[in-house]
Amino acid sequence: MAKRVDKKAKRIKSLFDALNDGVRQRWETVNQKGHDFYLDNQLTQQEKEALEDQGMPTFTVNRIIPVVEMLNYYATSNSPRWQAVGVEQSDSDVAALFADVADYVWNYSNGQTLYSNVVNDSITKAIGFLQICVDPNADNGMGEVIIQQPDPFDVFVDPKSRDPLYRDASHIIVRKVLPKTQLINMYPEWEAKIKRAAHSVESDQNFTKGITDSNDFQYKDIAGSYDKEGRDEDLIEYFECYERETTKYCNVFYQKLPSKEQMAEIKGKVDEQLKTAEQEMMVSMQEAAKSMQEQVEAGDMLQERMQLEMEKLSKNNEAELANMQIQLMAEMQKQMSIVDNMIVTWEQYKILKDDEEFAKTIVDHVVFHKPQVKLTKVSGDITLDETTLPGGHYPIIPFSYKWTGTPFPLSAVSPLVGKQREINKAHQLMIHNASLGSSLRWIYHEGSVDTDYWERFATAPGALLPVNQGYEPPKEILPAQLSNAFYTIVDTGKSDMEYLAGIYSTSMGQSDPNTETYRGLLALDEYGTRRVKQWLKSSIEPALKHMGEVVKDYTQSVYTAHKVFLLVQPNNINEEKTVELNVPIYNDYGQAISKWNDYEAAKFDVRIVAGSTLPLNRWAYLAELKELMQLGVVDDIAVLAETDIRNKENIVKRKSLYSQLQSQVEEMDKTLQDKEGTIETLERQLVQAGIKNKIMQGNVEVSKAAQDAKSSYARSADKVKSEADLQRRQMKLESNALNGKGE
Repeated sequence: MAKRVDKKAKRIKSLFDALNDGVRQRWETVNQKGHDFYLDNQLTQQEKEALEDQGMPTFTVNRIIPVVEMLNYYATSNSPRWQAVGVEQSDSDVAALFADVADYVWNYSNGQTLYSNVVNDSITKAIGFLQICVDPNADNGMGEVIIQQPDPFDVFVDPKSRDPLYRDASHIIVRKVLPKTQLINMYPEWEAKIKRAAHSVESDQNFTKGITDSNDFQYKDIAGSYDKEGRDEDLIEYFECYERETTKYCNVFYQKLPSKEQMAEIKGKVDEQLKTAEQEMMVSMQEAAKSMQEQVEAGDMLQERMQLEMEKLSKNNEAELANMQIQLMAEMQKQMSIVDNMIVTWEQYKILKDDEEFAKTIVDHVVFHKPQVKLTKVSGDITLDETTLPGGHYPIIPFSYKWTGTPFPLSAVSPLVGKQREINKAHQLMIHNASLGSSLRWIYHEGSVDTDYWERFATAPGALLPVNQGYEPPKEILPAQLSNAFYTIVDTGKSDMEYLAGIYSTSMGQSDPNTETYRGLLALDEYGTRRVKQWLKSSIEPALKHMGEVVKDYTQSVYTAHKVFLLVQPNNINEEKTVELNVPIYNDYGQAISKWNDYEAAKFDVRIVAGSTLPLNRWAYLAELKELMQLGVVDDIAVLAETDIRNKENIVKRKSLYSQLQSQVEEMDKTLQDKEGTIETLERQLVQAGIKNKIMQGNVEVSKAAQDAKSSYARSADKVKSEADLQRRQMKLESNALNGKGE
């Protein structure tokens, strides 16, 4: 029976063949050459044989390796950091957790190593890739978001893409050639399909110079694979095809009707309001009846008119109560009803609309188209799986060196290949010329010398070289002198390579007296690395930001249950930070009714911290901190935090204790000074009080003396007065006596 043709697998194979056209192969060949030059594989076998035939050296002086390593260092000195900004106020607290989640995914996947390899690929192969995916078996089946690094030459992109991050590409294919056993270990759930798949390749497509021409061994140079018994194992093509699709969705706004309990509550409230209104109407009718009865008794109204009016009023009240009941019920239901929305596909919306009960609750709907990425995995000629990925972004993030407006960027090594060949050739010529000067060539007449003897001893010090009689002695051939300008070619080529790459010798540790001060070091970091910073700003950081967005989509899709993980603090490896997501909140009956830190439902935007991967010139930075400390801008603790002193945490604690003791001593000194001042004040007050006391005593004595004098004077005056009065009485008596005798 003929094997059934898998049309999906056949389509993806055809798509790969179309993407792997001549342009793609030529681009890979050019960048593979740059990668070979970086790995010191700079001469082909034919070039080596030609140099050896001419007696010239075949060594190379690799000036590309230090350039690549310094570019890699500048771009990967520190781990990238992300920030998240909540769309709403309620999302701000949860958004703050994204930095911790991103660090967890980064550390769990050994992201720093992968990132370093990706940047190295970007420099040498023009582009590197990081891939976000999910390991469903991790965390005991709960799943983990992980980061992987596909080889750049395994990724095939839609050639019409014009976005640096391939966000507008129609499709991206990752193609690998793997042994069947390895593929089964990767996907044990599809073991039967993988075993049935036909193997169609014997080795991977190789654009290197071949294992016999290379000094290095790359993964495509290893063509064979062996099973557990050491036998040759079949190789099979494995494809991961990512395709962008636009799906029609509908945002449905519908009214959630109240439940039976809520309806009973509504009816109770309506009955209560109707009872109050009915009582009010009864009182109004009694008042109207009394008023009309008074008019009847006064003869202003007939009894029949009164009965007719009362009947009309009763009917009006009944109608008003009925309308009020309907109105109150409608208003209560409207208040209790909630307009909610849900996003469904267009097919699901049509099914919901066909439901008459649900169709009555639909308030409005909005149709929109949402981009999605579909992943199809193919092994050989069999489709393994199809799935729709979280979010609307490709999980493959490109890190290009120099984007050219196409999916075929330029590497940093390609412009250096010509200069590297120039330097190699200059060194080879100089060494060859020096070798010719130390090992002379000779012109001789046939038969004039013993050639074997001369070849053995012609260059020996003090050797006697015989010449046959009758022949002219051999004549040496001196090498042509190289021009003095030739020796500057190497230095010029070295300077040109530094200029082309933007990495100078001073960045690699070469001393320069003009940059010994920290200001000179900072100026060198500022001006000498501007081209590197431009590359980071225009290529690396946008890719890292896009990576953060993809990580957000995947983590919100995977981390939906309660999750707790630990993060090691970067400043102190002995400290750990506990992070919790989706913490359930229970009611009094033990039922989960909500979540705290609901990470899945949060909406936030992701940003990359600019310059977070750049290195710091720590010595220059430390010198600047010292100067700021002298100015009083920062304290010694801030300076200590930037040093490499061991146990600096304990030093900070001791300094904190010393600071506390010093503050206590200062407080005691201040208290003592206050007491001494108080004592001096009291002494002055005592002296002043003594003086005042003496003055008061003097005043008292003076007052007493004056009082005594006054009293003495008063007694003297009284005595004189009494004596004068006595004399006057005596004189009056004498006068009276004389007058009596005369009579």
